[in-house]
Amino acid sequence: MEKILFLFSIISISYSSYAQHEHHLMRDTIPKQKPDSLKVAPADKINGMDMNRPMSHHMSMSHVYSLNLPMNRNGSGTGWLPDASPMYGYMFHSPKWMYMLHYNLFLRYNNQDFTGKGIRGNSKLDAPDWIMLMGQRQVKQNGLFHFNIMASLDALTGGNGYPLLFQSGESYKAQPLVDRQHPHDLFAALSVGYTQRLSKKVDVFGYFGYPGEPAISAPTFMHRASAMNDPDAPLGHHWQDATHITFGVATAGIRVDKFKLELSDFTGREPDENRYDFEQMKFEQGKKK
Repeated sequence: MEKILFLFSIISISYSSYAQHEHHLMRDTIPKQKPDSLKVAPADKINGMDMNRPMSHHMSMSHVYSLNLPMNRNGSGTGWLPDASPMYGYMFHSPKWMYMLHYNLFLRYNNQDFTGKGIRGNSKLDAPDWIMLMGQRQVKQNGLFHFNIMASLDALTGGNGYPLLFQSGESYKAQPLVDRQHPHDLFAALSVGYTQRLSKKVDVFGYFGYPGEPAISAPTFMHRASAMNDPDAPLGHHWQDATHITFGVATAGIRVDKFKLELSDFTGREPDENRYDFEQMKFEQGKKK
C-alpha cells in the first residue's frame, strides 16, 4: 500500500548525503603517490603506516557503542541495524575525533486526493527533511565516547504535517490525526553515550538523551535504508516508532557477543504540539500515579 501511495506524489525532488562511507574513507586515508615514486615497501610498512603499531582509531569508524562491532550496525538510540545495511554519509575527522554527517531533503507537491472528491486525503507543497551528525572518540585503550544530534525543519517547511492516507496514531490540537503525518520536532535527538570494552566480545555502556530514544522497538524509520528515497513515514511509524523522540531517557546495557541486554528509564509520553521547545523530564516509567 505504501508503494502505491508514493505514486500520488506528483512532483518530488530529493537531495541527500549519497556518498557511501567506505569510498570516502578510502579517499581520505590512503596517501597519494606519484607513479615514478612507487617502491616495494617492507612487509611491515604499507603506504607509510607502521603495521606493527596499533592503527589510529580515526582510520576507521566503529559502532558507536562498541569498538568491536561494525559501523553499519548503528541504528537510532541504542538500537541495532543488520550488519549488511548500507551506511551513507560524509565522514571526516580530526586527530582525536571521527564524525559522520547524513541528511535528506525532499521538495515535492504531494497530492493524495487525486480524484478531487475531498473524502479522504489532501494535497500540499511540503519538504520532509532531517539531518544527523554523530561524533566519537576513543578514550584510552578500551573506552569509547560518542554524541549524536538529529534535527528536522518539518514544522517550518511543512506546518502541521503532510497528507498520508491511512496514517493514524497521534493527535494535533486535541484531535486524532487521521490520513496525516505530523511534523517532527526541531530536535529529535541530543544524546551522549559511553562504552567500556571488557573484552572483544563484552561491552558495557550507558546512554542519555534529551531528547533521545529508549530501548524499545526497532530503529526509527529515518535511520533505515528504506527511508533513503521515500520521504513518507511508514504507516506504522506512530505505533512502532512512537518513543523515538522522548524528552528524557537514560539507558544502561551490556553486550555479550551477538546478544545485548538493555534497561531504560524515560519520560513516558510523546512530545507536545510545540515542535521547538524542550519539555520537562519526568522519568515516570514504573512509578505509581
